[in-house]
Amino acid sequence: MSNKRLVPEAKEALDKFKMEAANEVGVNLKQGYNGELTSKQAGSIGGQMVKKMVESYENSIKTNK
Repeated sequence: MSNKRLVPEAKEALDKFKMEAANEVGVNLKQGYNGELTSKQAGSIGGQMVKKMVESYENSIKTNK
């Protein structure tokens, strides 16, 4: 598995999304490398991102019915 993005132009939006998710779970991210994060912190950010993506998809299904 690689970290290659399917849509390279989305990098900026994904970075912003990640920062918003981190703020929501109380993790302070900085621009660039964040290697000092614990696994718990990184997992919290990723989990929040997935939660928001699922919520967005569910809302789009509701409005498209």
